[in-house]
Amino acid sequence: MAWLVDGSSTGRVPPWGCVQVPSTKIRLVSMRVRSSMVMLRSCGRWKNCARSPCGPDCQRPSWPPAGQEETIGKMTVGMVGVGLMGHGIARNLAAKGWPLLFLDHPGNQPVTDLLAIGARRVDRLAALAECQAIILCLSGTPQVEEVLLAEAGLLAAIRPGTVIVDCSTAIPASTLRLAGLTRDAGGAFMDAAMTRTPKEAEEGRLNLLVGADGDLFNRMRQLLGAFAENIFHAGDVGAGHTLKLLHNFVSIGCATLISEAAACARQAGIRDATFVDVLAKGGGHGAALDRIAPFLLAGDTSGMRFSVANAAKDLSYYLQLSQDVGAAHHAAGGVGAALDGLSKVGFADSYLSEAAALFAVQDKPRHD
Repeated sequence: MAWLVDGSSTGRVPPWGCVQVPSTKIRLVSMRVRSSMVMLRSCGRWKNCARSPCGPDCQRPSWPPAGQEETIGKMTVGMVGVGLMGHGIARNLAAKGWPLLFLDHPGNQPVTDLLAIGARRVDRLAALAECQAIILCLSGTPQVEEVLLAEAGLLAAIRPGTVIVDCSTAIPASTLRLAGLTRDAGGAFMDAAMTRTPKEAEEGRLNLLVGADGDLFNRMRQLLGAFAENIFHAGDVGAGHTLKLLHNFVSIGCATLISEAAACARQAGIRDATFVDVLAKGGGHGAALDRIAPFLLAGDTSGMRFSVANAAKDLSYYLQLSQDVGAAHHAAGGVGAALDGLSKVGFADSYLSEAAALFAVQDKPRHD
């Protein structure tokens, strides 16, 4: 007997099926890898070993073939937005063998390293039309709408089947509208909002909150996995951006609350180290404290390099969401007002991690 193992060309690891055929004990492994490539290996065992070796002497060829793990089945990817978060996404994609084009823009981070590993820079959105997937990593809803809907925007240029992957933070109502317009243009749309920081983006360890139908989610998972550690399928399109706003309200809200409390503690004569220690060993422990504490203890802002302006913008998006769905938003209103207050006195470009010092300056009594 022999096992005939036949795979399809879809996906990185083809779905395998086995049938018995009358013959000698020979396994025929047929794999389509771009060109039709046939490999013959003698196994000499009765067990189906298509998915894993049937024993230490099994000669089943590995999949993908050695040395080709990062080059088989990679779609061409475009990127708009190579800023603090987008640079890490781009670097991981290019370093892991994904053909990458990115739009030149003054807001990009330095891109010498991307060019050195094979990424290509383009100067027009239309030049991204050759890409099968285009990732947007922009600052908010107005920018996403401009990139997609402008006269020379992406929706005027994409080819049928192009997938738009929006990693921006955006208002879900706009996301749903843009998804419909993308479908009308012949493409597909998924929101894949990010959490974590630029540090994790560079390490390829982002969290992604994805809104898409199940088929599209499964089809794009390999691409997303090139720059994400944890991928959550939040639901249909729009659910990723909704979950991101919920997450950011909690994250930004906690960081703002701790910072305001730290400012009060300083003015009341409580040492920063004591304040942090008490919270860390009690009800204040958590990710927000971990990100704020380095600034309180050593003036290190690296734990949360997220500007006050961006935090205020995200809170305004959350407030819009809560109003759209008819949810309570009293606490969110307070956090938003605190951040708007910092912006109005000149701290919009400061990092949220240093908000304790900013609150102290803002609230310092003035003597005329």
